[in-house]
Amino acid sequence: MSSKRTNNLIVLGASSMMLILLAKYVPRNRMREAHISFLFQQVITWFFGLLVVELGLIKYPYRIFFKKANKSSFVFEFFICPAITVLFNLYYPDRRSRFKKAIYIFAYSGSITFIEIFIEKYTDLIKYKKWAWYWSFITLSMTYYLSRLYYRWFTKVSAEQIIKEG
Repeated sequence: MSSKRTNNLIVLGASSMMLILLAKYVPRNRMREAHISFLFQQVITWFFGLLVVELGLIKYPYRIFFKKANKSSFVFEFFICPAITVLFNLYYPDRRSRFKKAIYIFAYSGSITFIEIFIEKYTDLIKYKKWAWYWSFITLSMTYYLSRLYYRWFTKVSAEQIIKEG
């Protein structure tokens, strides 16, 4: 079990780090694309985040915001994950092989899953009930891919073309 202070430091540190990364790596001329990625991922994580909590698969014992209104992790579901998705979409390797695109998706999903495993083991921020790390990896990979399809559709590139290109 971790202390309240440790949990707060992790949440505030991760949030601060994401703010800095967004400020540094989102060019002003791509803000529209960043907003689309962010908002679309919020929709996905809101739905799936609430679903896994309500089904009793994951528990968030320690939450800073909206403790009574929402049983999911507001900071992760509504800020950190969407912010990561912004960077994922803006720096996606469009002109690379399918293999490199798959590696890119799995690198993002794997990195977040690795951090989640550590947080699940050593803090009270998340606890797996009927869940395993590989489900996080799979769902993150799927949501990143879905966000990519939506991003490309919104920026006028067809989903068929994305699938054809890999």
